[in-house]
Order: sequence, then structure tokens, then C-alpha cells
Amino acid sequence: MEIKDLLIFQSVAHHGSISKAADELCYVQSHVTSRIKSLESNLQTELFHRHSRGTTLNSEGKKLLNYSDKILLLLDEMEKAFHDSDSPLGTLEIGTVETVIKLPAILSSYHRNYPKVDLSLITDVTKELINQILNRKLDGAFVTGFGSHPEIEQVEVFQEKLVLISSNEKLSFEDLKQEPLLVFSEGCSYRANLEKWLYDEGVINANVMEFGTLETILGSVRSGLGISLVPQSTVRQLELDGAIHCHDIPDEYSNISTVFIWHKDSYLTNTMAKFIETIQDFTTVDYPPLINKV
Repeated sequence: MEIKDLLIFQSVAHHGSISKAADELCYVQSHVTSRIKSLESNLQTELFHRHSRGTTLNSEGKKLLNYSDKILLLLDEMEKAFHDSDSPLGTLEIGTVETVIKLPAILSSYHRNYPKVDLSLITDVTKELINQILNRKLDGAFVTGFGSHPEIEQVEVFQEKLVLISSNEKLSFEDLKQEPLLVFSEGCSYRANLEKWLYDEGVINANVMEFGTLETILGSVRSGLGISLVPQSTVRQLELDGAIHCHDIPDEYSNISTVFIWHKDSYLTNTMAKFIETIQDFTTVDYPPLINKV
């Protein structure tokens, strides 16, 4: 069995198609088919259900995919360990929730000090980012409302306060609880805190509207479409301008921590270590309250 056969198998498994795997790996389809058959012969079992729409892993194929993912990950870790340099370089794939106000400063500082590193950034909700860290799809991620996990290391970036925002300063709680909730998708810590607060206040089956960006949520709140729970730091200027109004909710739901996480078993390259050091250089900034009590 050769490593390249595992790479071919992994590609076919992920794409569910011989032709797509061949395109990705720049092989002819016959070569991919031949290597898969050789692998099945070596293991003395079929690995795929073959059908008109492509290929689907059978139970033996799923077992091999689990092993191959681990083997190829270890090979990647080995290469990183031997090619690591005192001068950070290469690619760093980082995930983040959308509301990390310090992120531009962190990225700017890191890029200024280590210009040979290519930073790749993806945005998602906390739950999905945690899953990608556990599956070794990202080097690290900024998430909110994270507790702990036996396979994850973390460093705190900052703590902040969440505020309930609306377009009307004079709305009472009885009015607010009738408003639609303008939130990110399931897995967002801010959404979870807002829904828990309302549930504890006896509000069940609230009207929920999901949005993909913070900008859209803020714009919709300003237009009077509904309410949302967001970091105070992200709406300070809007509050000062009178574009939105902030309402206080209990600390149990409003205090939240943003942390940077990575897989504890991943080899910590110098590139990654310097990124963590850069994060730790940024201390917490206190924001004076701009709150209207509900």
C-alpha cells in the first residue's frame, strides 16, 4: 500500500466521484480507478458502493477513511515538525466568529512582524468552528462562549458585554419580547444566550429570523425589523449616533468571553506559536457603559 493510494482514496471518498477526484489530483480517470482497485485487492474488500451517480463509501470504506485521515494527518504533522523554522512562514488557516473587534489589529500586527506567512481566514458560528478544530480542518479559531474540551487548548482574548439592541429606546420588556429575534444560525453563542434569556423569562417559540452577517443584522435592527443580542463593542458608534438603542440584560446572559482555540494534539509550529504570542500582546480594553435599562 502506498501513501499516494490513500490520497487517491481520500479524494474519491470526499467527492463521491472518480472523475472529480481525477480532476482534483490531475490524474486520468483510468489511473484513479486502477489505484482504487489495487487498494481493494490489497485489503481484500470492496470500499465503495458504485452506482450511476458516482461512488459512496460502504462500511469498510468508512473504516479505511478513518484510518487514512489519521495517517495523512500524522504525515503532515511530521513534515511540519521537520520543516519548522525559527522565522515563521507558510500558511496559517484561522477561523473566527464575525464579531471579534480586535481581530483586524491582531492580524495587522502579525502580518507586519511575519510577512512571509499567508493568513487564510474563514468566518462561521462557534459550534461549526469548534467542529473544524476537532477535525483538524483549521489551525486555530476565535470563538465565543466556549467552556472546555479535552481535545482543545485555549487562550483568552478578551471578555466583553453583550447588549440587547433595538430601534426604539422606549420599548419595555413586554414590547421587546414580542419582537422578532434577528440572529446568526444555530451554533452562535450570542443567539444561544438571547434564546436562553427569553426562555427563562417565559417567552417560548419566539419569532426567529436568521442572517448571515452582522452588518445585515444591525441594518435590520435599525430599520425596526426586530431585536438582537450583540457585543457592546461592535455597536458603540451606532449607539452614540442614536441609530440603535442598547438595553441591559442580566450578567448571566450578557457576560461572554472570546477565546482562541486549537487542537491540543496538533504540532505547534513556530508560525502558530508566534500567532498565539501576538494574541496575548493584546490586553482587554474596557468600554464605558452605554446602556438603557429594560
